[in-house]
Amino acid sequence: MHSDPRSLYLQRLSERQAEIARRERRHRALGNWRLAAVASALVIVGLALADVLPVLWAAPPGAAFVLLVVAHERLLREMERRRRAARFFERGLARLDGAWAGGGEGGARYLDPAHPYARDLDLFGKGSLFELLCTARTHIGEDTLARWLLAPAPPDAVRARQEAVEELRPRVDLREELAILAEEARAGVDPASLAAWGEAPPLLAAGGRAGVWALTVAGLAGAAAFLVSNAASLGLVHLPEAAIVGLRDFFFVALVGNAFFLYRFHKRVGAVVQAVEEAAHELKLISETLVRLERETFQSPLLAALRASLDAEGDPPSKRLARLARLTDSLDSRDHVLVRMAEPFVFWSTHLAFAVENWRRASGKVVRRWLTSLGELEALCSLASHAFEHPADPFPEFVESGPWLEAEGVAHPLIAEDRVVRNDVRLGGELRVLIVSGSNMSGKSTLLRTLGVNVVLAQAGAPVRARRLRLSPLAVGASIHVTDSLQGGISRFYAEILRLRQILDLASGPLPALFLVDEFLHGTNSHDRRIGAEALVRGLVERGAVGLITTHDLALAEIVETLKGRAANVHFEDRIGEGRICFDYVLQPGVVRHSNAIELMRSVGLEI
Repeated sequence: MHSDPRSLYLQRLSERQAEIARRERRHRALGNWRLAAVASALVIVGLALADVLPVLWAAPPGAAFVLLVVAHERLLREMERRRRAARFFERGLARLDGAWAGGGEGGARYLDPAHPYARDLDLFGKGSLFELLCTARTHIGEDTLARWLLAPAPPDAVRARQEAVEELRPRVDLREELAILAEEARAGVDPASLAAWGEAPPLLAAGGRAGVWALTVAGLAGAAAFLVSNAASLGLVHLPEAAIVGLRDFFFVALVGNAFFLYRFHKRVGAVVQAVEEAAHELKLISETLVRLERETFQSPLLAALRASLDAEGDPPSKRLARLARLTDSLDSRDHVLVRMAEPFVFWSTHLAFAVENWRRASGKVVRRWLTSLGELEALCSLASHAFEHPADPFPEFVESGPWLEAEGVAHPLIAEDRVVRNDVRLGGELRVLIVSGSNMSGKSTLLRTLGVNVVLAQAGAPVRARRLRLSPLAVGASIHVTDSLQGGISRFYAEILRLRQILDLASGPLPALFLVDEFLHGTNSHDRRIGAEALVRGLVERGAVGLITTHDLALAEIVETLKGRAANVHFEDRIGEGRICFDYVLQPGVVRHSNAIELMRSVGLEI
């Protein structure tokens, strides 16, 4: 494995840029040759009009122009692929430089305000964990990664993902090719509608196509009869008058019969066409991606199983999806004026609709499996890319008994390495709660987010930003970024207690809960806060939960005494020197003994 992601990305980016530059030169040369071919053909045509040269001499430059156009189109496609590859490495370097926020997919559509930790831990949106991790280029890949972040996986599933990520970590070539192939897929196929369409019952009976072929033969024969009768009327062929009348009558009968069939079945055919267009447009992108994955062999059980799930009897999924893509491309031509004129005779749209329905009968039931496998492979590649770019980040260790959370040198993955401050935190056994005190801006909220995000990463199968992390399976519940709602008529305090109710319910579930509560009940008075906090913390502990709460109210630090060894106080310090407030962000035992609120107000010019 390459030990320095930056140097590899810079090397690959330089190579791709050099390839682009070479093709730019060829692009200009081909453009000049095309102009020369056109000019030569025009000169020859001019000389032919002057009876100097035969006009056939214009054929060689004309043929050369056609070949140059084909070569030029191929070159433009190659250039675009190299540009996509360059963008892939540019995005990787941006992540390494900490300049990635706002440049990727933030996944804001996955943000659910009712989720117990998604908003509080900045999972989605600009500058979010999802944007940092996600390199998926299809909707199904993004959906899978989001689902992994939103719900913890069992330890066995996590270990399987870890093995898969470890195998994919050095395979930069595979991730580059997937990015190149599927860069436009986010605006293309909708996997949910495609899978639902594949599983829906066919709208056309399989036996009906024989009747359509019979009508097609009749329509073509009627068209031929019409042409022959007109030719006879013009004297081009000699037929008896009775034969001409008979041919015309046959044409009108065939036309009326076919038109009646189109009238009766056009709604059903239209429904088939509309459904496949909505579900399967731009399927070529998915097909190309599957072609690339079908060439891979994997060793880890999860990757091998995902690769095996792409195989099926008959043609591989890439060919099947490519066939469906060709059918949808052919359906696009039905709006052409010539196709519309020929429709009553050849039933172009109807035959394609039956072909689509036959495809659905043969392959529709396994579409969801293909897309699910593709999504998981893309999500694993996202985690592998993150692991490759952070080689010092280890995979977490899972313990059977819990609750347990032991983090050594833990840091927040969204903070640049040159600015991060690492801390040690341990919860489990007798110790269930840490009460974190400290002055404003000292790092209390960041500590909660740091632990929460790393637990989410751990249970998604990703490496964590810590020197070591040992944990039992945990259900995360956080109250850090709770806000009021004007539309819902909910105050900040009421929103907080609703979230606390949700965390209590979570603690009663099958997994031990990790609760992360910032400024516990800060929307009420000190007396009520003290009573409510003690009762709530005791309730959480009795339900088997572990967690941290932060507070400015030092009275809450006295909860430690009532919990008799199951809670401890820790704090962050700051110091004031030369009119400035300095923070070291290092977690220390005990209760903080001073506040910096007045100094902060004075620092911004308030007269205090």
